[in-house]
Parts: sequence; structure tokens; C-alpha cells
Amino acid sequence: MSANSEQALLKAIDLNGLRLPNRVVMAPMTRSRADNEGNVATADLQGEYYRQRASAGLIIAEGSQISEEAVGYINTPGIHTEAQVEGWKEVTKMVHEADGRIFLQLWHVGRMSHPDFHQGKKPLAPSAINPEAKSFTYEGFKDTVTPKAMTLEDIKRTIQDYKIAAKNAINAGFDGVEIHSSNGYLLHQFFNKTSNVREDEYGGSMENRAKILFEVLDEIKKVVPTNKIGVRLNPSLHGIFGMTMDEETIPTFDYIVEKLNDYNLSYLHLSEPFNDVSDVPYAVSEIAKHYRPLYKGNLMINTNFDQEKGNKVIEDELADLVAFGKPYISNPDLVERFAQGVELSEWDQDTFYVPGKKGYLDYKKKTDS
Repeated sequence: MSANSEQALLKAIDLNGLRLPNRVVMAPMTRSRADNEGNVATADLQGEYYRQRASAGLIIAEGSQISEEAVGYINTPGIHTEAQVEGWKEVTKMVHEADGRIFLQLWHVGRMSHPDFHQGKKPLAPSAINPEAKSFTYEGFKDTVTPKAMTLEDIKRTIQDYKIAAKNAINAGFDGVEIHSSNGYLLHQFFNKTSNVREDEYGGSMENRAKILFEVLDEIKKVVPTNKIGVRLNPSLHGIFGMTMDEETIPTFDYIVEKLNDYNLSYLHLSEPFNDVSDVPYAVSEIAKHYRPLYKGNLMINTNFDQEKGNKVIEDELADLVAFGKPYISNPDLVERFAQGVELSEWDQDTFYVPGKKGYLDYKKKTDS
């Protein structure tokens, strides 16, 4: 690892009105630490965790459910109750006092849930298609079930839930919000023909399947300026959470990305493939290379980047920012390590999703002078 303060990752950038001192982003990661009544983020856990990492150009806090219906994992924080908003206020205050910047990811898992989270009711989804996956419940992993196909009333209510959650996030002190339209969760389920077989205005054509995202955006922008909104997409997700690609998958994402140019977004956050898709028909193996020519705003890329790859993707003008996930778990001073050429610490995967401070707050900084 080389020390070089001139490296691309460490150059400042204007994120459509929000100045970042560097292009190293802490990616949103579920850590399952909101193990309290009401799933509230707290100063002594989430506050300290994000404060430790405030030297990131931008922190995107973990996916936070927009409603009770949106829950699909244990101990994940929400942004739909007064107590949750008050909890996040403490977190954002600590990050800002440490000169950090922080967005909140707005999350609805759709069919990737279980009746255990919904008083026995089926999770909501575009169509009644079981993802044939596992849901992590309070009693351990359980098989997913066939979800309830959302009615038009369900869809309209959910769109309003996104809007209310976004307003709550700004009231809680976040610098912006990221709409989680990725990784096989609710909005992504609408985009894909294998999870959306609706025959109404939200199904069929690419435009119809993408419609909900733009309705969510149009509602959120009534309460949050678009330059404080990011969107997360994962075009080549295949074989995970029941998502499979077909001949319309990439054209649908092309349509979405090009239409996002009509919005003055903070950024578009894209994932490179999570697994090898070289043998998958219709997949795009190099996401940044494919979408950079299509998207005119700030482009953020993630998935398995290290310092060298992160610098190169920016130098090659294929992305403007790079989001790092697991390296940020075990290296709260990731930016300083990149700057000073300090070797990275290894993460402990056994503590990714367990309660408490172990594996959460106890990773040491090695670059303090």
C-alpha cells in the first residue's frame, strides 16, 4: 500500500453542493445493533461507530426501514417513529461534531422478509412469487414465504412511507438520503420481470416496472431537495435473493439510469456484480464502464474495491467516488491509512450481525499521531 496524498481517492469533490474532502465513501452496511425496543439507533453504539469513521468523504448509514412493513432483518434501525428520529439525531450530531457528513439509506425489503416480522401477515411484494431464500428472524434463519402481491393502495401507501421517512431523516440531521433500489429488495423487485408479473400500470413494460422509483423520487423531492438524494442500483444482480436476469434486465436499468439524468441528484450509487456473471446471459460484467457514458452526474461505484482499484477507477474517469464496505468495519481510519500507506486490519465476520460493542466499536485506529 502506497502513501500518496495526491492519489485520486483523496481529492476533494463537490457532491452537488456538499463539499467532500475526499472520495472515500463508507458504504451502507447492516450491522444489526439496534437490539432495543423500537429499533432505535443510539449515541453509545451507532453514534460512536459512525463518529469513529467521520473522516470518510461521506458516510452512508445502514439501511433503515421506512415502516413496520419494510422490516426483514432482526435489530435493524428504523426511521419511521419519533423515537427513531430522536435516536438518529444523537448520531448525526456526533458525526457532524467530528466534521463528518452522513446520509441515511431508506430501506424496504419487500418479499425478503418473513411473517414473523409482521404479526403473521405475509410480506409485501410486487407479485406473489417466493424468492426461495432465507430470512434471518429472531429464531434464526427461516425459509421465505410466498409474499402478498401489493394492491394499488399498498403501493401508494408505501410511496408515502418513503416520503415521510426521507423527511424524518432530514429532521434527524442527515445531510441527505439514499433510496435503496438495489440488491433484490422491494424497488428492485419491481424492476425485474422474474419478480414482477403484474398486469397493471406497475408491470409489463420497462417503463411500468420502473415507475415506482420515479414516483418515490417525485414524492421525496417535495420534502428533500434532489441534490440531497442518492439512488442505489445493482443492475447485474443474479442468483441472489431469488433475482435472475433476462433479456430486459439491463435495458431496464439503462432506461432507469438515463431517466435519472432528469433529476439533479447528489449521486448515483452502482454495484459491480456480487458474483461471477461472465457466464450469465444478458449480464454486464463491468458496471462502471457500461454506465459512465449513460449517467451525467456524480457516479459512485462499489463492490470489492481496494485502494489500488479505487484510485484506478477514478483515474480512468469511470467513477467519481468509491464506496468501501467491509474495509470500513475493521478500519475506522480508512482514509488516513490510504493517505499514510498503513496496512489494513482484518475484519471478524463472526461479529458482523451480533449485538453489542464487540466487533463494532473495538477496532483500533493505527494512524493517530
